[in-house]
Amino acid sequence: MKLYPLQFKPILKERIWGGTKLRDCLSKPITSDITGESWEISTVENDVSVIENGLFEGKLLTELIAEFPKEILGTKVYEQFGDQFPLLFKFLDAREDLSIQVHPNDELAKKRHNSFGKTEMWYVMQADDDASLIVGFKEKSSKDEYLQNLNNKTLLNILDTKKVKKGDVFFLETGTVHAIGAGTLIAEIQQTSDITYRLYDFDRVDASGKTRELHVDLALDAINYNVVNTEKQYSKKENVSNEIVDCPYFTTNFLPLKDTISISKSNNSFTVYMCVDGDFTLIVNGDSYHYGKGKTVLVPAAITSFQLSGEASILEIYIS
Repeated sequence: MKLYPLQFKPILKERIWGGTKLRDCLSKPITSDITGESWEISTVENDVSVIENGLFEGKLLTELIAEFPKEILGTKVYEQFGDQFPLLFKFLDAREDLSIQVHPNDELAKKRHNSFGKTEMWYVMQADDDASLIVGFKEKSSKDEYLQNLNNKTLLNILDTKKVKKGDVFFLETGTVHAIGAGTLIAEIQQTSDITYRLYDFDRVDASGKTRELHVDLALDAINYNVVNTEKQYSKKENVSNEIVDCPYFTTNFLPLKDTISISKSNNSFTVYMCVDGDFTLIVNGDSYHYGKGKTVLVPAAITSFQLSGEASILEIYIS
């Protein structure tokens, strides 16, 4: 069977904090003014991506992996994860601040939810003036100090806030208290998990006048109370893969494409490309596939040689 680069129908999520940038900036087919997330590649239960191009159009990603596990995932990834797709790719539009939250590690998530943990990274695609993110504590904290500030509604006083601009990257290991701030458009790469412990939601209510559920008790043992360094510095050399993050869960490179380059790789892992600016063409065995800003493509592991051509800023993700 001839495999080819796979695109998927975006899974669009309305959120209380969402807006319209997914449509206005990334051409997503949103139908509401509070669309916060576009899940680009997902195998989360009840949110499995559907292929939208080529021979396998209409097929679920999980179905294709079941048929061609090593060819899609890669020999090494299959050895480690079986037929589970271990990553989740999203674009997020925060018109308002997201809740302050934390994600459990693998051990805690497995024990409580039979899930992976949720290590993640953010690439800032666009940021309004004065947009910011919350990433961890300003100084080393403790359960008691955290709870005291939470109860007094002064939690923001002990959390670290960073102003952000286009191109900024943050890597968040599990246990890092965080929140995406209003006015940011984010590309997010994370473990396949939808486990979030919400700590504080600014006392917001939904259209029915209800506040969203908080998970204060569950979060206590999940939080890392130490100071963490989350912001990543990286090179932007043209036409090469510049490493941003290399962790046990994924490797992400920044690829500023200005020409035509050849890619040659092993069949150990699939590769995902997220186009965060410009547009490019992927050429495999003489066939061309075009991607604009906001498009995400999965290159099966069995495809080990191809070309990229165009002028674009691309995130390149695989498991090493």
